[in-house]
Parts: sequence; C-alpha cells; structure tokens
Amino acid sequence: MSATSSVPAPSGTRHALPATLILAAGCVIALVTFGPRSVFGLFLLPMSQEFGWGRDVFGLAVALQNLLWGLGSPFAGAIADRFGTVRVMCCGALLYAAGLVLMAYADTPGMLHLTAGVMVGFGLSAASFNLVLAAFGKLLPDQWKSIGFGAATAAGSFGQFLFPPLSRALMDTIGWHETLIVFGAALLIVMPFSLALATRGVAAAKPTAGAAAAPQQGIGAAIGEALRHPSYVMLVLGFFTCGFQLAFVTVHMPAFLVDNGMSLSVGAYTLALIGLFNIFGSLTAGYLSSRVSRKWLLAWIYAGRGVAIAVFVLMPITPLSCYVFGAAMGFLWLSTVPPTSGLVMLMFGTRYMAMLYGFAFFSHQVGGFLGVWLGGTLYVATGSYNWVWWLSVALSFASAAINLPIKERPVARAPVAA
Repeated sequence: MSATSSVPAPSGTRHALPATLILAAGCVIALVTFGPRSVFGLFLLPMSQEFGWGRDVFGLAVALQNLLWGLGSPFAGAIADRFGTVRVMCCGALLYAAGLVLMAYADTPGMLHLTAGVMVGFGLSAASFNLVLAAFGKLLPDQWKSIGFGAATAAGSFGQFLFPPLSRALMDTIGWHETLIVFGAALLIVMPFSLALATRGVAAAKPTAGAAAAPQQGIGAAIGEALRHPSYVMLVLGFFTCGFQLAFVTVHMPAFLVDNGMSLSVGAYTLALIGLFNIFGSLTAGYLSSRVSRKWLLAWIYAGRGVAIAVFVLMPITPLSCYVFGAAMGFLWLSTVPPTSGLVMLMFGTRYMAMLYGFAFFSHQVGGFLGVWLGGTLYVATGSYNWVWWLSVALSFASAAINLPIKERPVARAPVAA
C-alpha cells in the first residue's frame, strides 16, 4: 500500500486528504477519548472514601456510562452516516469534557450518576473510536482498512497505557478533583482532529468487495436486514462478553488488588500494562483479520481470556501475578474490535457501518453495564468479587462457542434494477 494513497475530498474542497493523515487523526482521537474513561477505577476509592459511598454507588455511575455509551452509539452512528462525522464528534467531545469537569464537583450520588454516567456516556457515544472505525471504513482505501481498524484500536490502547500512570501522578500532586478537570480540557483536542475524518459527501475510497449494493436502502431497512441476519445476531451476542469483562476489570481491578494487599499503584501499573499489550494485540488482530477466518480469531480470543482470568484468580495475588495478568489480558483486550468491525463491513458494506457497528457495540456496553454494576453490587452483598470473576470465565467460553456458526460472507441481496 502506498503512503501517498488518498481519498476523495468532499465537494467544494480542492484536494484529497492522504490516507496517512486520516489514519493519524483518527488514532489521536481514539487515544484521547479512550484514555480518561480507562482510569475511572482509580477514582473509585478516593471518591467513595471522601463522600462515604459504597462501591455500588460509583459502580452504578460507571455502569450507566457504559450502558448509555452503547445506547447512544447507533444513534450517533446513524447521524454521522447521514450528516457526516465532524459535527457529531465535536458535540460528543464537548459533552464528554463537561461531564469530566462537573464530575470533579459531584458530591452526591445523583450528581455523580449525571456527570460520570449520563454526560460521559453519551459523550463517548459521539466522540469515541466507534465513529473513527466507521470513518476509516468509508475513507480509507481497501488495502488500508483492516490495518486501520487495528491501528485505531491500538491507539485507544495506548491511551489506556498512558493515562493510568499519568492519572496517579496528577492525583498525587494536584488531587483527584483537578485531575478530572485536566482530562476534560485535554478532550477538546478532538475537535480540530475530527476535521480530517469529514465523511459528508464522501464515498468510500473504493467499493468494498462484499455485500451487493443497496443504494435505495433506508435506515429502517438496513436495521431490519441486520437483525434478521443470524450471523450478525451471533456476532452481537458474543460481543456482550467483551464489554462485561473490560468494564469490570477497568473499574474494579484497582480496588480488588487493594483488598488483596496490593497498593493502588500496582492497580495503576496493571491497567497500564493492559493498555501497553493491547497495542500489540490490536495490531496483531488487525493484521490477522484480513488473512485468517475472523470468527475463529474471535473464538480464540474469547477462549484465551477465559483461561487467563481463571489462572489469575486461582493463583496467589502478587505484584508479579498482577503484571503477568495485565500483559496477557491486554493482548486480548480490544483485539476483538478489528475482526468484529471487519465482519460487520463484510456482511453489510460501509454505507451504514457506523450505525450497525453501533448496535453491536450496544450489546458490548450492556455487558459493560452488568460487569460494573454486578461488581459493585455483589461486592457490597458478599464482600468479594469472586462471583463476577467466575461469571467472566463462563461468558468467555460461551462467546467462543457462539461465534463459530457465523457465516463469513456478504448478506444476500437481490440485484438492483437499473
């Protein structure tokens, strides 16, 4: 592939944007938006201790965030498909930033749920890597798409690697309130970078080999077609597990390690290692997604997570075991995203990719809601996270099995008459 590959510019512009510029801008957005939400677990203990809340209060706020992030994604995707990516991303970035800043002043459970839950959740749905992936599907040449999906996911992973130690350093020097304000200000960088992902009036750089064209298909018909397609439904159901595990570990892992005699810094470094190794896992998955069966790739990823979690829970908790788990889980962390987004594009093409991937992501975030909420609720009820850990193991192998019947081919469509 040529580094000088370019895509058509929107009407009224004088030149096309290089694919490398589109790729770089999307990766910056993925990094900046994924970083702050990946460190919410580091705020659980200081906020709960300062205001006398149980872990279920903070857990419900982040559970709402995950649910609303997923609920808003299909709508944000549909608006971006219809009116372009830039406006949606700018509005999402502003809402996300406002949510973080106001979270710094949230001294009641209701205020925490509104800011960390509702505002950040809907902000993420309109400004996170979901829309980046969809824009890449429309703007990048075919030979760039799989690696683009992997690169955007890896960039989000780098945000998860960068932000935990940065968050700990800021919390130790300026306090957790001010750290949230700094992160809110950093999100404003999304707005100028989103200009490179402008999709209104831009056709895909090259028609993707796959689903037959359906130029007259409306949004309702596209949704109905997807929901009647068994392979899409199985893909969506399997993605539930990914969200359950990621949200639970992100939010409750630092507190779990403190309960087992580790310091909060060990939790931060474990999250950072997840982010670091996720870079390699995401790029590897992006590379493999265009070369091997995507459904088998997903099955192996989910099964590998089940093994990693089971071994970690059964072993004594030490800093070394935490770091090894962080590396292993990190390699499998967001590696589900390139094959999942690739399968959506293969089945249905790129026209409604943002919306249809958004529905898959909603399933992911319903899992995230339950992972975070059950983590806090069952901890308060039993004083332990064991039930959620073992539920994560069971879900891993269930998702590995449910991906195997997927048919990796475009949806059958009748030819369109001239």
